[in-house]
Amino acid sequence: MSGFDRLHHLCVVVHDIDRAQAYYESLGIGPWHDYPPLHEYTELDVPDPDGFRALKYRYAWIGDQQLQLCEPGPEPTPQRRFLDEKGEGVFHVGFDVPDANAAESDIEATALMRGRRDNGSGFTYFDTAEHAGVILEIRQSPPA
Repeated sequence: MSGFDRLHHLCVVVHDIDRAQAYYESLGIGPWHDYPPLHEYTELDVPDPDGFRALKYRYAWIGDQQLQLCEPGPEPTPQRRFLDEKGEGVFHVGFDVPDANAAESDIEATALMRGRRDNGSGFTYFDTAEHAGVILEIRQSPPA
């Protein structure tokens, strides 16, 4: 298993999450859900932890995959930088893994950001945009 075997979601960074959600709903995509609180990440290695926790995320299931929307605040997060430099668009592609720590150690790419909850679930974003055209992420869901 490479860590990139099971597509989980596409994440689109937007200026206005409510406007974007309304448009997707007009296309029949929904229902939309708020992402679980970002303060649940007790182990956090990101450029601006407060800015990360202030990100607005929503998601809708489309079959077995999610479409995520992310509205960054004014803080200097990678999502804000992407929006300011490139405009709205796909920020990252997320892949589901059973064990984030094991998958992270097997991937030969530099970690850009990572976070873990107390239960071990969490994410790692990799510095892959130059080679893959987009940031790749692995994520482990919390236990059910």
